Amino acid sequence: MEKQKTIKAPVSLSGIGLHTGNVVRVSLKPAEENTGIKFIRLDLPQRPVIKADLSNIITDPSVVRCTALGQNGVVIYTVEHLMSVLGGLGIDNLTIELDNNELPALDGSGLGFLEAIEKVGLQEQNAIRKYFQIVEPIGVQNQEACIYVSPSDEFKIFYTLDYNHQLLSSQFLSITLNPQIYGREIAPSRTFCLEDEAKELQKRGLGKGADYTNTLVVGEKGVIKNEVRFKDEFVRHKVLDFIGDIYLLGVPLKAQIFAVKSGHRLNFELLKKIHKQKTDYENRDFVPSYDWGGKKEYNIQDIMRILPHRYPFLMVDRVIEIEKGKKAVGIKNVTINDNFFQGHFPTKAIMPGVLMIEAMAQAAGVVVLTNEEHRGKVAFFMSADNVKFRKVVIPGDQLLMEVEVVSNKSKTAKIHAQAKVGEDIVAEADMLFSFTEASYLS
Repeated sequence: MEKQKTIKAPVSLSGIGLHTGNVVRVSLKPAEENTGIKFIRLDLPQRPVIKADLSNIITDPSVVRCTALGQNGVVIYTVEHLMSVLGGLGIDNLTIELDNNELPALDGSGLGFLEAIEKVGLQEQNAIRKYFQIVEPIGVQNQEACIYVSPSDEFKIFYTLDYNHQLLSSQFLSITLNPQIYGREIAPSRTFCLEDEAKELQKRGLGKGADYTNTLVVGEKGVIKNEVRFKDEFVRHKVLDFIGDIYLLGVPLKAQIFAVKSGHRLNFELLKKIHKQKTDYENRDFVPSYDWGGKKEYNIQDIMRILPHRYPFLMVDRVIEIEKGKKAVGIKNVTINDNFFQGHFPTKAIMPGVLMIEAMAQAAGVVVLTNEEHRGKVAFFMSADNVKFRKVVIPGDQLLMEVEVVSNKSKTAKIHAQAKVGEDIVAEADMLFSFTEASYLS
C-alpha cells in the first residue's frame, strides 16, 4: 500500500531552453494529494494551467526531438526530462511554475532536476498510490522501431539502440525501475544527436539553446568537445526519455517493456494504447447486475459483468443454464491456444488440474454473485475439499462445469462442483467462498 508523494518544500532552477534558446526560471512546488503533475505559465495572462497527461501532448509534426504539452494555444516544450525524474523518483503530485515556454536544458540530462529535488526531499502523503498494471500485451511498430509491452508486477525496461554509427550501434540496457537505480543509472545520461543532425536541426530553427555542454554531439570520430559519463550513455538517455513520456499516463505503470529504436512519436502511440486499455478496464463494471430479464443463459459479456477476471485468466466461456444464486452449468472450451499449454507438458498437452478447479470456481462465482444478498460484492475462493481428478483433459475437449450451492450465508458460501467431458466426470471438489465489497478491486 504505497503512499503518494510530493516534495517537502519549493525549489527553483533556471537555464536556457534546448530548442527555443529562451531563458527560463522554473519553480517546483508541493501539491495536494490526487492532484497530479501540473504546469503553470506565469508569463501569460490568467496564468494558464496545463496538466501533464496524454490529452495535452502536442503531436504536431513541427514539434520534433522533444515532448511538448499544450492547451488552447499555450505550449510548454521539452518536458520529458523533468517528467522522467518525477517518474523515476515516484513523485505523484507537483506544481511546476515557469516563466517561459520551455523547461531549461540544464546539462541535457535529468541530473539537475534530480539534485534540486533531493535537496528538499520527498514528502509522503496520506493517499494510496494508484498504479496501472498492464493486463493484456500491447505492441506498436514503425518500420524498424518497435515497442512491445507485457504484464508484470514491476516496471521493467529492455531497450535496444541501433544507429548506423560505430558509437551508437547495438547498445542494450535492461533495468527494473526504482528510485535508487534511476538516480544512479538513468538520470545523469544526456541528450545526444549526430553532427549532421545538429546542423539540420539548427537550419530548421531548432536547437537554439543547444551546445556541446548540454548535448552530446556525435561526430565520425566520437563525441565532440565532451566525454560520455557511461559507455552506453546513449541508450540510457533513450530510456530516460521513455520513462518521461510514459509517465504522462498520469499514474505509474507496472509492465515489462521491450523497445527497439523507439523515440517520442512511437512512445506516444504506445501511450495511447496503454491509456485505452486502462480506460477499458476501469470502465468495466465489476458489480454484478441482477436485472437479467429471466435469462437462463449468459454469454461472455454477461460473465464479464459478474466476474472481475480477464484474459488470460477468464476460464468460463458461457453459462448455458442457471438458477440464480442456486446452481448453474458453465462451459470452458479447451483449445491448444490456451496460454498454459506453452509450459505445461508442451510435448503432450494436458490441462493442469488446478486450472480445472479454477474454472469450476469461476462458474461457482457466477452463481453466488447472482444472489441478491451478495449484490455489489466479489467472491474470494477460500478452500477446496474432497478434490478428485479422474481423467485428463486435452485440447479439443469441452469442459462442462456443474456447480450447486450447498449452503449460503452473508459472509460465506459452500459449493459442490463437478467438471465433465461428455458424460465422464474429470474433476470434482467442494469449495468455500467468502465475500467482500467490489470496491476492493478499484
